Amino acid sequence: MQQLLHGGDWAGYRAQYGRDALDMSANVSPLGLPPEVARAIAEALPSADRYPDPLCRELCAAIGAAENVPPQQVLCGNGAADLIYRLAWAKKPRTALVTAPAFAEYEAALDTVGCRTVRFYLSEKDDFDVTEALLDAITPEVELVFLCQPNNPTGRLVSPALLRTVLSRCAAQGTLLAVDECFLEFLPDCSRHTLVPLLAEHPNLLVLKAFTKLYGMAGVRLGYALCADKALLERMRQAGPPWAVSSLAQAAGLAALRQTAYVGAVRALIERERPILAHGLEALGLRVVPGQANYLLFRGPVGLCEALAARGVVLRGCGNYPGLGPEWYRTAVRTRPENRKMLDALREVLV
Repeated sequence: MQQLLHGGDWAGYRAQYGRDALDMSANVSPLGLPPEVARAIAEALPSADRYPDPLCRELCAAIGAAENVPPQQVLCGNGAADLIYRLAWAKKPRTALVTAPAFAEYEAALDTVGCRTVRFYLSEKDDFDVTEALLDAITPEVELVFLCQPNNPTGRLVSPALLRTVLSRCAAQGTLLAVDECFLEFLPDCSRHTLVPLLAEHPNLLVLKAFTKLYGMAGVRLGYALCADKALLERMRQAGPPWAVSSLAQAAGLAALRQTAYVGAVRALIERERPILAHGLEALGLRVVPGQANYLLFRGPVGLCEALAARGVVLRGCGNYPGLGPEWYRTAVRTRPENRKMLDALREVLV
């Protein structure tokens, strides 16, 4: 099976094996699409013959209310990846800074505008934590910094104190700080780590979020950017084609924002199952990075992806992440039976 840039290639697996697999490679909610969201999509179908609102007015207002920011500081997009590219096209930085390993779309988007990307490599001996050494890498020529909070694929969080110091350093040098919080809301204490409350006083801060993961809406495609620099958001809107968000996705987003009980259930499941899964991986002799997200990074023998795929389980091989090698893998945290099935398959391969 051809390995794509990201996990979640269920179609490639089906094409090769003629069946579906247990997909542990995509970090989406184990509880699936909320029924209320599915209902909202179905109820929006009669209006699918009309163009969607290109400004997502109702959805931006609802997101603004949920995030406690003015709706003018919200820009919706076709998933967070769409907004990452729009940011690169709107900003057109000459030099940008990313951590490594990290989400591949940051560099991919920057490459499309000819940006020189500087990598700040994270060290395994520090559990791939972002350290204060990052501050020295934010030099005057760096116009844009991408940080993933928690980081993908390591699952590690930047401490709130260091994150604020990074923000201050960027502000002092006129650097835009883009913080990707797409996985942050899986954490019960996400309010302690988010930078959204600092948007008003820091126009050089942009926060990325997505409905994709938390609500199991990967196929719907819906994300949003928050920033007090309205001119930047407008340039981002104009940087891509209109109607980036379908009317069905807008309806889904409005319904998702009301699913507080669902969000609580997802957070509780991840908080309960992550340590159990980590312990199971460690019991097999694998090196597990103590992540805090809805996925875990671990090191094992080369070739695990192929061996598990033959047994109906798909992992995310991390060999194409800068800073990692073919011995690194990422697994989603899913339900107890699914996690157990993955561990059983691993045990067959390793023993």
